[in-house]
Amino acid sequence: MPELPEVETTRRGIAPHLIGSRALSVCVRKRQLRWPIPEQLETELPGLVIDSITRRGKYLILHTIKGSVIIHLGMSGVLRLVSVNEPPQKHDHVDIRFNNHKVLRYTDPRRFGCILWCYDNPHQHPLLRDLGPEPLTESFSTRHLFKASRGKKVAVKQFIMNSKVVVGVGNIYANEALFLAGIHPRRAAGRISAQRYSALTQCIKDVLLIAIQQGGTTLKDFVGADGKPGYFKQSLAVYGRSGQPCIKCHQKIKEIRLGQRSTYYCSNCQK
Repeated sequence: MPELPEVETTRRGIAPHLIGSRALSVCVRKRQLRWPIPEQLETELPGLVIDSITRRGKYLILHTIKGSVIIHLGMSGVLRLVSVNEPPQKHDHVDIRFNNHKVLRYTDPRRFGCILWCYDNPHQHPLLRDLGPEPLTESFSTRHLFKASRGKKVAVKQFIMNSKVVVGVGNIYANEALFLAGIHPRRAAGRISAQRYSALTQCIKDVLLIAIQQGGTTLKDFVGADGKPGYFKQSLAVYGRSGQPCIKCHQKIKEIRLGQRSTYYCSNCQK
């Protein structure tokens, strides 16, 4: 699943080409994604200029003077810029054509993503209004994480993956941040000290920022907006490394299931 760094990489990839460009037409080949693509996308977007492209958690927002396009990549979605002459393939479900001869193409084999039209403030949309703070902003702090954790018996890994606590910390980066902070993923969120949350807060910021700088993580389906894969997978310390030696102590990395997600950790380095 594309996580925050992959979505941010996509935003940075498409923004220079689309901001200031006018949408000419919308072609929907498969309307049924996670939710049906509203017909307003085809009737309202053509003729409008993209004023800005922002990200909220794992959602991309294309802003215009009349409304906004909200996009989630789901499990396997990809947004790419292609030429107007590139023929669509089997899983290319939506094309938005612009006046600069570019087409924003949405590809999604599993169709768990979504493309929605919003007339009002997109941040008040039901999908976005209850999201927690962005992890790379000052609003995501040790104080916030420590306060939100008090009395919580849930495992810390599941706690930091809760989008109401903080957005965008998906499975890959939760594993990596907990390893860097030396915290066992099964430890109850409410039993972790403020000092350790200080370390974890910084590790979450660091691992996400590095991943964005390296272009996201290529696992199975994800490629960036330019069609090139991300490279952060070369830097993964624990994720996907079950049975391999820990980069710190050389004990074997263990794998368990938490919340139906594969979870990787070093039992020696993480307490």
